[in-house]
Amino acid sequence: DRIIRSLILNLLEFQSNLFSVVSTGAYRVSVKTGGSITIPCRYDLKYKNNVKYLCKVGHLQICSPDVQTDHFKSIDKASISHDINKQTFTVTMTDLGTEDSGRYWCAVEINGGSDVMIERFQLSVTAGTPELYVDQQEVTGVEGGSVIVKCYYRNTGNRKWCKIRDSVQCVWENSGTTEGKSVTLQQTTDATRGNVLTVTISGLKMDSTGWYRCGVGDLMMPVHITVRQQTTTQSTSTMTTTQSPTTEQPSFSPAAEPVQTDNTVQGPEGGKEKDTMR
Repeated sequence: DRIIRSLILNLLEFQSNLFSVVSTGAYRVSVKTGGSITIPCRYDLKYKNNVKYLCKVGHLQICSPDVQTDHFKSIDKASISHDINKQTFTVTMTDLGTEDSGRYWCAVEINGGSDVMIERFQLSVTAGTPELYVDQQEVTGVEGGSVIVKCYYRNTGNRKWCKIRDSVQCVWENSGTTEGKSVTLQQTTDATRGNVLTVTISGLKMDSTGWYRCGVGDLMMPVHITVRQQTTTQSTSTMTTTQSPTTEQPSFSPAAEPVQTDNTVQGPEGGKEKDTMR
């Protein structure tokens, strides 16, 4: 038994080292006990039909084989939704406890068994205030308008705002542009909530819809922005994530990814692909 256990531990250490070398985009996310977090995992278009994974590093059963369908594998407390047109699947973890802290990866299966790791992150679940958090992970704005995202944090480090697409584009410390949109970063201090990084994105376009990251040091918090067309009764306005002060991170239901009542996802060629999920 000791020999087998030693071999398993060596294999896990090898997998962990390989995971650190192969995958990209490693960062830390912080969540309060009982809260939730949604992580976007972007993949190459050639993997659109492959099985999608969420795995936890350091356990004998890295990916739970009990939770497997035609397109997804996952672990406890996690669900996966998939938007083929955006080349992204999102992992939502709910009702988190300190035992859920650890290293995770998003991956796709190739060749019937081997994996391509496309995203990795370190999850820290704490009973106190998270190290970096936002009021909500979903923000909505109108075309031509602006949105404001407030990121609350405790630690020091380089502050940045990044757009996640084929390549990650970031604005550091003060101001800049991402894909032609003006981005301003302002650091202030709130008497009750500590350090605040206020991110203002102006000149929204329809293609501004997507996933972003607010970052301080190696801490990141994904935020999804949805841009809607302006109606005749709307005026160009600024939307903000501000709501009743709380350090809880609420459950996330991205408006940009509506529930498919017929359990199908529209493919890029107009066909439908069945996504059976548990």
